[in-house]
Amino acid sequence: MGLKKLRLVWQFLVVLVLALKICSAADFDPYRVLGVSRTASQGDIKKAYKRLAREWHPDKNKNAGAEDKFIQVSKAYEILSTEEKRSNFDRYGDAGESQGYPQQQQSHHFRHFHDSFYFDETFFHFPFNSERRDSSDEKYLLHFSHYINEVVPDSFRKPYLIKITSDWCFSCIHIEPVWKEVVQELEGLGVGIGVVHAGYERRLAHHLGAHSTPSILGVINGKISFFHNAVIRDNLRHFVESLLPSNLIEKITDRNYVRFLSNWQQENKPHVLLFDQMPPVPLLYKLVAFAYKDYLSFGYVDLGLKETEQMTSQYNINMYAPTMLVFKEHINKPADVVQARGMKKQIVDDFISNNKFLLAARLTNQKLFQELCPVRKSHRQRKFCVILLTGEGTKFHKTYEAFLSFALANTKDTVRFVHIFKERQREFSSALLANNEKFHGKSAVSILERRNSAGRVVYKTLSDVWSGSEENKFVLLDYLDQLRKDSGLLSSDTVLPDLNDELAPVFFLRWFYTAVEYWSECWDSMLHNNWREMMPLLSLIFSALFILFGTVIVQAFSDSNDERESNSTEKEEPSEKNEKNETSYSRESTRVPRKGFVEVTELTDVNYTSNLLRLRPGHMNVVLIVSSSTKASLLQRFAQEVYTFTGSGSLHFSFLNLDKHREWLEYLLEFAQDAASIAYQYDEHFLDRDYTGYVLALNGHKKYFCLFKAQSSVDEEKTLGASEELDSSSISGDGLRKISSSSSGPGLIKRKLNKLSLWMERLLEGSLQRFYIPSWPALD
Repeated sequence: MGLKKLRLVWQFLVVLVLALKICSAADFDPYRVLGVSRTASQGDIKKAYKRLAREWHPDKNKNAGAEDKFIQVSKAYEILSTEEKRSNFDRYGDAGESQGYPQQQQSHHFRHFHDSFYFDETFFHFPFNSERRDSSDEKYLLHFSHYINEVVPDSFRKPYLIKITSDWCFSCIHIEPVWKEVVQELEGLGVGIGVVHAGYERRLAHHLGAHSTPSILGVINGKISFFHNAVIRDNLRHFVESLLPSNLIEKITDRNYVRFLSNWQQENKPHVLLFDQMPPVPLLYKLVAFAYKDYLSFGYVDLGLKETEQMTSQYNINMYAPTMLVFKEHINKPADVVQARGMKKQIVDDFISNNKFLLAARLTNQKLFQELCPVRKSHRQRKFCVILLTGEGTKFHKTYEAFLSFALANTKDTVRFVHIFKERQREFSSALLANNEKFHGKSAVSILERRNSAGRVVYKTLSDVWSGSEENKFVLLDYLDQLRKDSGLLSSDTVLPDLNDELAPVFFLRWFYTAVEYWSECWDSMLHNNWREMMPLLSLIFSALFILFGTVIVQAFSDSNDERESNSTEKEEPSEKNEKNETSYSRESTRVPRKGFVEVTELTDVNYTSNLLRLRPGHMNVVLIVSSSTKASLLQRFAQEVYTFTGSGSLHFSFLNLDKHREWLEYLLEFAQDAASIAYQYDEHFLDRDYTGYVLALNGHKKYFCLFKAQSSVDEEKTLGASEELDSSSISGDGLRKISSSSSGPGLIKRKLNKLSLWMERLLEGSLQRFYIPSWPALD
């Protein structure tokens, strides 16, 4: 019974929904919504729609029913602006696809409700069902691979305007009429259009940084910029203009036109001037300038200014129609002209593409060489390049002008004329001239044909030096005429090296431009990007700053405390230090500066086996020699010197009390006679020898050690060595004690370990002298 009741309730709901839908469809009259008659023209319908759209747009009208009213206005305009839908509505009272079959209308609505579980989505003017998706958006749909492989590379030639949409996006309905109008206009000007469905292309939407719909963004030079203003035609147009670089077009007047046109030789580009009476530069002209920025330089002349009258008169410009002139090697006469009242993109593209290069362009990089002299693909598509190999300066000006005049008179589709500076492209020139001394300091002409992209060419260099004489021109013309009949005249072949990029900026400028571009991207991201994406970066920055300033503050306090402690320690008497060290041995033996912690253990007979005899291969024990009176000061300085090396797991640190284990140390030092002078055991001054501050690096496995001598001991040996020339009796025991005691003052104890860090670096490098022993002595 429960199941039957549920089915009855379900059927009742379906019938109720269908009845409401049919009633709403029957009550909807697009003529009444727009307030026009059934005989209204398309112009009247469009005017009524614009007026009502401005009045009821939700961004401007905050009333509760404004959104619903705007949807009705949009739907009414969609029906009446399409002749087919308007005719169907006039005949059948509905603009759907099945108006010609009224008897099937009810079953069609039921089927459509069942498929999408929603009312007929044409009422909402949005493609909620993939079967009824708007065809105008469908041809612009982007996929991730298509965006990466095609849109991004193409964005270096034209900007892209991309809309992010999704199903069930009611806000997307509001921008649909404006979007269609803008797309129709901008696509005709050369702007790329794309639509991303966030529901089906989540990867691409995430890659673009779009986390909400609808979103509109622009892509240029591979960079993404989001649109943040109200979706109206003017705002979208200005957004596209803002994507373009600001230095694409130079404003030209009578003052600077000569300088602008004379830059053709330095830039190696033709220069284009557009004459028009509109003060702002047309968007079409900006887009064309961006597409051909690598080939031509663009200037704009405002005919409404008095500062342009001289140019207008000189070039005989028509004041009532836009005129475009292209200048090449001669600035007094344009190489080509186009003039039209309605300057269309196709006209401009054809005009620019036919004038991309100079008559005799200079080969400045490999890319230009490949475009001017393409590889032969077939016998009918042969391209011959006539190259003038010349020098720079006024000395070669006459020969270049003669070559240029010959190129102007003999320009053909199968022949390209170019020139090259031999001093700037030495390897390229040497390959064609074969190091012929006859052409040294003079100009030469070569004719070549590229056979493959690897650099293989067949060529012929004219035997005579090119001086620009009539005889030279006649010989060159005769060769070109013969080449059309017999290509075998190009009898030599070689592999040409790649050309140097003469116009590439120096390293510093490239680094500077990259840094400026990077910081501009970061600044733009911080201002406009989604804060959800910026949070990880901001968190990382603030964490780094917190750690940095925290470290500086802690370092400052620790340094001040260490300085106070060291000053107070130096003022104490030696006897007081001895008492303090004896009572707090365990604490002082491992106490190190607050900058870091170094574990230093005392080497005794208890841990002697584990810390030396049974050390693992590759491990070493670095042992500091101290006495009871110098232990505290030396351990503190020792920790400072070796702290940076504590990260190595193969090093262990210990100290040895000289008062307890002098004989063990003396035994080891016998094997290092060249490194340390050993006192004779039965000498009366045997116990006066000061070894405190010595450091031994012990390798228990290989049975060798490296020795660091205290700096005060080194100075003492120099003093004793200088006095060896005197009688040995002149150095008494009191004198030896005096020398030894001079280096044991409170302020000089820590100096014994100077340069220990450098010694440690050499120890890790393995460049220290090694002293091998037969066996390790016992530590009694």
